[in-house]
Amino acid sequence: MDSVHDLGGVEGFGPIPIEADEPVFHAAWEGRVLGCRFLMGFWRLWNIDANRHSLEQLPPAEYLAMSYYEKWAAGVVNLSAEKGLITPEELQAGHPGTDAEPRTPPVDAAGVRAFLPQGRPAAREIDAAPGFAVGDKVRAARNMHAGHTRLPRYLRGRVGTIISHHGAHVFPDISYKMEGEVAQHLYTVNFSGREVWGDDAEPGHSISAELWESYLAPAR
Repeated sequence: MDSVHDLGGVEGFGPIPIEADEPVFHAAWEGRVLGCRFLMGFWRLWNIDANRHSLEQLPPAEYLAMSYYEKWAAGVVNLSAEKGLITPEELQAGHPGTDAEPRTPPVDAAGVRAFLPQGRPAAREIDAAPGFAVGDKVRAARNMHAGHTRLPRYLRGRVGTIISHHGAHVFPDISYKMEGEVAQHLYTVNFSGREVWGDDAEPGHSISAELWESYLAPAR
């Protein structure tokens, strides 16, 4: 999704401030937001790609004004409302409605301890053979769709070299829709700094990105 949320970042917003000795949480509510995100994922009504897309759908002006955990809070609220875990009326009131039905199974400490270590591995076995091999020259796609994608804008149309193949992994551009899984071969592609940034690149610099097969075509 091409907006201020691009995976590769957007130029023109000044330097990124780096806080020395930054704490894990700046306030107690940030820790609660992190806990809430874990808890609300317990019922597996969304996945990591849907989660990321929920942040991409935040209005650009609001996204840029929010802190990191404010974005997380807004994303989980939007997902929870979308999936029917909370209602617009409950959001407005700030508490459950009098006729709210408890979600089952309930989230308890034992359930969370069992849920968290499992994670959601993305590696899959597929019948299709990889379309590329280590050493192949490839060009990243120039145009992308309007949904969720993991291809940064600054790599689009650029030529790189495949340096590693990771087998097949769930394809985020479809996974975010929660309409079933499609797996594709995943590669690490290395791009020279000059290919990406032109004459402004520092000599000898390069950048690598993990890119799915449909993002790539043979470089000609």
